[in-house]
Amino acid sequence: MPAKQMLPGRRPSAVKAQGRKRPLVSVRRPAGRGPLARLRRTQQQARKAWDRPLTAYYLIFGSSLLITVLGLVMVYSASMIKALQLGLGDAYFFKKQFLAALIGTVLMLVASRMPVKLHRALSYPVLAGTLFLMVLVQVPGIGVSINGNQNWISLGGPFMLQPSEFGKLALILWGADLLARKGDKGLLSQWKHLLVPLVPVAFLLLGLIMLGGDMGTAMILGAVLFGLLWLAGAPTRMFVGVLAFAGVIVALLIKTSPHRMDRLECLGATDPGKNDLCWQAVHGIYALASGGWFGSGLGASVEKWGQLPEAHTDFIFAITGEELGLAGTLSVLALFAALGYAGIRVAGRTEDSFVRFAAGGVTTWITAQAVINIGAVLGLLPIAGVPLPLFSYGGSALLPTMFAVGLLIAFAREEPAARAALAMRQPKTGWMRTGVRWKSMRRRVKKRPSGER
Repeated sequence: MPAKQMLPGRRPSAVKAQGRKRPLVSVRRPAGRGPLARLRRTQQQARKAWDRPLTAYYLIFGSSLLITVLGLVMVYSASMIKALQLGLGDAYFFKKQFLAALIGTVLMLVASRMPVKLHRALSYPVLAGTLFLMVLVQVPGIGVSINGNQNWISLGGPFMLQPSEFGKLALILWGADLLARKGDKGLLSQWKHLLVPLVPVAFLLLGLIMLGGDMGTAMILGAVLFGLLWLAGAPTRMFVGVLAFAGVIVALLIKTSPHRMDRLECLGATDPGKNDLCWQAVHGIYALASGGWFGSGLGASVEKWGQLPEAHTDFIFAITGEELGLAGTLSVLALFAALGYAGIRVAGRTEDSFVRFAAGGVTTWITAQAVINIGAVLGLLPIAGVPLPLFSYGGSALLPTMFAVGLLIAFAREEPAARAALAMRQPKTGWMRTGVRWKSMRRRVKKRPSGER
């Protein structure tokens, strides 16, 4: 009998190969299947999607809609306690804001469908009407003072109008039309044509606003003016000179007002201080700090129970941080960043000078106001008393802002590539395409000979 017996079912070659070592085979992954290749493909796809003609259109529409809807939710949550304390229904402020949002949506849709020529034609009437209303505010018996600022006109009942909010839109439309006409004639290279009459009219609006004591709105209007001058190609010396002049005026206004000096002293405060001067700023920080990563839950804020003043207006971002946490506040910041990027993209890609100035002015307005509001809530800037655009409670602020968003949507639609993409999409989807097919089939049937089946 052999020393090594063959196992059943095995061939001799298999038995001989038991003691051999198999050679190492290097397995190569096919090209394009590794993690780096997948990452590159993802980046390329994201870049292609980012460079599509309708990217700015969808970013403006989607981000503004999400900000407005989330703002309505937070207005209801932040204002219900104050409404109950005043003896009103818990949804009192929410209903007013919802009504303003509906009207603002109509304005946004109308503005998004208006041609650029009509926007330019409305610039002078809007400016004249705004100046007239801002003058009426200072007339005794017509203007109404709220929180020390006389910037309101009563429309009857609980409805109030703040004309200074429409001053931002008026300056953008009129200034963009003025600079575009001068640019077409080649006059913007001369500093006299660059500054006159843009700067005097802007200072007239600023003076009427400051008569009512609203320095926050004046700061935003000044930011819009600087944005227009920057887009017009103002020389650095002129730009720095105007900025220094405005800085001196702002410093004098702060120095001569004890109330503004108190707000400046509360910058970065962590304690309410003497006589609770920094109460609002400190409790805004408390609200943000108690929110954590994901917040205490929608409607579960503690600071809105009388601890934080203006919880549903100027400091609604603090309530958002307390109830939705860091995730909620970062989402709001991301939406504003997307809206700002889309506005810059529209202004940078257009060949129409009016569209460039108007889109840049609207983007400067919304971005600067958001930075001032959020910076004040975070304790990085003095409290200026300005609402968070599209988010805070206030119909007078919401209506012109939504109209301005409609401007950006209209400008994004007017890009040649975006216009072509929208024209290609309309007949391919929905009932319109089905109707076209049905009509063409009926025509073919009618054209057949009578004996053909």
